[in-house]
Amino acid sequence: MKRWPAALVLAFGITIGAGGAQSAVAASTHTPACVADASPGHTRRHLPVAEIFVTDNTAVISDPNDPRLRTELNRFACQVRATIRAHGADPDKSSLLDGVFWSGESQSVTYERSREFDVDGLDAAELNHIADVLRKRYDQESVLTFEYLRADSPRADAIEVEVPNVGVQRLHDGLAADPEARERLFGGSVTVRGGKLILVADRADAALVERFVGTLGGDWSSATVHYGDREFVG
Repeated sequence: MKRWPAALVLAFGITIGAGGAQSAVAASTHTPACVADASPGHTRRHLPVAEIFVTDNTAVISDPNDPRLRTELNRFACQVRATIRAHGADPDKSSLLDGVFWSGESQSVTYERSREFDVDGLDAAELNHIADVLRKRYDQESVLTFEYLRADSPRADAIEVEVPNVGVQRLHDGLAADPEARERLFGGSVTVRGGKLILVADRADAALVERFVGTLGGDWSSATVHYGDREFVG
């Protein structure tokens, strides 16, 4: 699911040189500050219109102690925010995630640092377009989006499940041991702050998700379930 190169385009877009510092100060008065991790633990008072799950990783990482898994992705967060804003939408809060994903191509489970971005001020077509821009810019196979909808919406064919107190190692081991879960769910994420499991799945797989959460030691009675439209853009 994801792949991208690293071209650092900060919101300022300014090179500091002779007189550059003065220009940066001027530009900063017109550019909103970039708050990279404004939503620790994927918590909010109100749901956004949609989410975009993205990363700058292009490698297969099998070692949970790999130093690449300790990055905060702060500059990357600012880049993505700038891209979302440049395409007319409103980037809101972001959560830093530890992801675990199954690659059918390599037949392996890989770790990955990524970010989730709450996005407002856009419709389904605009969400798809922004995700595709990010996919191409960062050389990803696909980018996951989730548009929040009412449970009775005819377009609400997916669910997002949040479960507290599930570690990334348990998620990794659970996927590695469960062929059905990895083939149907493709993977999942755990918030770096707060340890909250996030699974996005087809609505028809709700029973599978509940079963899988149980095998990970999660408490389904404490799970939060949202309905919406899931898309792997790519």
